[in-house]
Amino acid sequence: MSTEHPSVLTGPALPPGYGSVNPFAAVRGPGGCAGFVRFVEEVFGGRETLAAHTVDADGLLIHAEVRVGDSTIMCADAKPQWAFTPALLQVYVADVAEVVDRAVAHGAEVVTPPTAFHGGQRLARLLDPWHGVWWLFEYGPGSTAPSEGPDELPRWRPDPDAPPSEVFRTVDEAMTHLGPPLP
Repeated sequence: MSTEHPSVLTGPALPPGYGSVNPFAAVRGPGGCAGFVRFVEEVFGGRETLAAHTVDADGLLIHAEVRVGDSTIMCADAKPQWAFTPALLQVYVADVAEVVDRAVAHGAEVVTPPTAFHGGQRLARLLDPWHGVWWLFEYGPGSTAPSEGPDELPRWRPDPDAPPSEVFRTVDEAMTHLGPPLP
């Protein structure tokens, strides 16, 4: 079964640096959107697309783009009247512990420490200073991702009588108590 739709651009039909779907984060907090861009540059080796840097009449950054690997994260300063909306972002990395250490050095908090995860991957989660939550997946030799498995629903289900796993408990706790960063 094909997952492509004729109205969605893919592969070479896309502009350089963009995927079919690109995340957009409306951030508020330390240094605003410009601070978020610097964090992504320092932690993930991102590079801002300067041609997209657009300041609104009120002085807030209404649009910026930062390239990470082969993806683009779009972002803006959240307007004061906008509801807090956390960015929920996932990144594949070569060494999850190294990225966690770098992120912590730039103000992130560990939500889930590097942990063995499905398919031989390792998972960690971070809360950035703008209260976005990052899922980091270490993928490499011997790992498999869901996209590499059979195209069918898994048969496995959690035991409803067992305590939640550390992987679930940590993200549930973070998401339950998540709110906007302090000014």
